[in-house]
Amino acid sequence: MARNQLVVLDALDVAKTQWYHFTAIVVAGMGFFTDAYDLFSIAHVTKLLGRIYYFNPNSAKPGTLPPNVAAAVNGVALCGTLAGQLFFGWLGDKLGRKRVYGLTLVLMVVCSIASGLSFGHQPKGVMATLCFFRFWLGFGIGGDYPLSATIMSEYANKRTRGAFIAAVFAMQGFGILAGGIVAIIVSSAFDHAYKAPPYSVDKAGSTVPEADYVWRIIVMFGAVPAAMTYYWRMKMPETARYTALVAKNAKQAAADMSKVLNVDLESEQDKVEKIAQERSNNFGLFSREFARRHGLHLVGTTTTWFLLDIAYYSSNLFQKDIYSKVGWLPKAETMNAIHEVFRIARAQTLIALCGTVPGYWFTVAFIDHIGRFAIQLMGFFFMTVFMFALAIPYHHWTLKANHTGFLIMYSFTFFFANFGPNATTFVVPAEIFPARLRSTCHGISAACGKAGAIVGAFGFLYAAQGKKLADRDAGYPPGIGMKNSLIMLGVINFFGMLFTLLVPESKGKSLEELTGENEDEPGQTQQPLEVPASRTVPE
Repeated sequence: MARNQLVVLDALDVAKTQWYHFTAIVVAGMGFFTDAYDLFSIAHVTKLLGRIYYFNPNSAKPGTLPPNVAAAVNGVALCGTLAGQLFFGWLGDKLGRKRVYGLTLVLMVVCSIASGLSFGHQPKGVMATLCFFRFWLGFGIGGDYPLSATIMSEYANKRTRGAFIAAVFAMQGFGILAGGIVAIIVSSAFDHAYKAPPYSVDKAGSTVPEADYVWRIIVMFGAVPAAMTYYWRMKMPETARYTALVAKNAKQAAADMSKVLNVDLESEQDKVEKIAQERSNNFGLFSREFARRHGLHLVGTTTTWFLLDIAYYSSNLFQKDIYSKVGWLPKAETMNAIHEVFRIARAQTLIALCGTVPGYWFTVAFIDHIGRFAIQLMGFFFMTVFMFALAIPYHHWTLKANHTGFLIMYSFTFFFANFGPNATTFVVPAEIFPARLRSTCHGISAACGKAGAIVGAFGFLYAAQGKKLADRDAGYPPGIGMKNSLIMLGVINFFGMLFTLLVPESKGKSLEELTGENEDEPGQTQQPLEVPASRTVPE
């Protein structure tokens, strides 16, 4: 059957790239900048937290977070993110994308600041405060995933939609980079101002009292970019696809998009009501019709995101441990506490600069040319290859002469994660599900990803521990070792490649073509509306 597209939606599909597209990318993307900063900046300070709050004067090594505390600090924000993705994804379809969009930013601002505060100075009070507020910080971050992706997909034209959604997600790369830069600046300033000897020279003196401010400043800085974009996020109009297809208010949809596109659009209320009455547009998430039309698609988007995040978050959150294991970072006892933060941040920033950020923007450049499916399959393939290349000759990379080679190979795994499934798993769920279920299904897919991240954050922490006592952090049981852990991540990437076969290609198609909405009898095709390119901004 031929599509009977609404004029207002057709106008969005064929609109030339305009100023409002870039405004939407920046406004939505700054949320992801903040998300990445908040989620990954904790990796810069976990070793510092161990030195400050779990110092043992009788230990030959600096203090480290106990296993249960380390798992909580690294994983609690991910648990909050999972819950937020499900809740805000559902709410975005019930109340509208815009109405709940600002709430996620408010949560991020408040909880970023609160994470750097604490009840008392005892380890239990500080860690409990940090974990409590990082959970709610994650809850707000979780809402940004389905809402930002859905808003951008519903604003974009069909020719460059993939690039626009990927550009929003690519702001994560800059967020990770910013986290490293802020940590470098703060740790350098404090290390210069408060000179301290290495732990091996003076155990107690290697951690100056002022080090407690370092982690707090780094964590709290995440509130700044979120607060800066709140005003513009509130000024964005609701998407036309939600207003017309879900809220069934054709007049408001036409008015909003006429202002954004700077062109007169008719409301077509009769057509909206006719579309709403079609049985094919009324099935629910748990219906047989949804299972028939989109069941395999949802299996594909959830499993690939789950598998990807096991590997991606394991590698990202525990870069510092991997670098230490291969000897790329000096032993902790040869540094003071603040200088260790600097060395960890410098290493992770270098990886972000060389692999993470370029990978995101390669996806932006090529996603609408070679397609989502090809990029995701290629990304999983090369992640598998490079992970095995690191794992199988693992002893080779631990030799000092080969540390640069290890860094290059490790950078390639991040490059192909981001020029691959880390971007496409975010893009595709925002395109292939019906408007009334789009935010919910994206939230479900993203939540499965965060379930994978939780598996990675908790599992890798234990798995990477060596069998010998000397190869383990204090308090940890024997694991399978770093080599076997990396092999396991390679196997996971391989399965991600297999499950990608369930994910459809959405390149170059209207959202309504992909979902089957707005179908009508043959012969009722509609000529696309030419929309002038003009400079507009959300009002």
